[in-house]
Amino acid sequence: MGKESKGDGIKLIANNKKAYHDYFIEEKYEAGISLYGTEIKSLRMGKCSVKEAFVGIEGGECYIYGMNISPYEMGNIFNRDPLRTRKLLLHKSEINKLTGKVAEQGYTLMPLQVYLKGSLVKVEIGLAKGKKLYDKRESIAKRDLKRETEREFKIKNL
Repeated sequence: MGKESKGDGIKLIANNKKAYHDYFIEEKYEAGISLYGTEIKSLRMGKCSVKEAFVGIEGGECYIYGMNISPYEMGNIFNRDPLRTRKLLLHKSEINKLTGKVAEQGYTLMPLQVYLKGSLVKVEIGLAKGKKLYDKRESIAKRDLKRETEREFKIKNL
């Protein structure tokens, strides 16, 4: 499931395509995540989902809710709850900046992807603003138009 790029040792574990469809992503941040041993092993096997996950800020700390990390098969009693709330590791200045932005009308924080960077697990979170229905239709129309032009170009060059 994971894709690996040779340049910087990044292996993609989970991607949130739904976030790009439902939201305009304005800024992206890279955050570490506080995990336990069996969760790391499960992530290395690629068993993670961030489709229903969201990010919240409480008491000057950043947390991710609803991120599903499947239990590790060999973990027995050491396995944790798959949907437990996990702490994100960000600098205080980044958290303060995000708190100010989220306080504005219509902004939210969404996890975009989970990946391994070297031996560390990182989460890319995006500052997002919700799309209206007509925005979604417009982006679908643009995507279809782009697909058609690429298909025509391919046929002409054969």
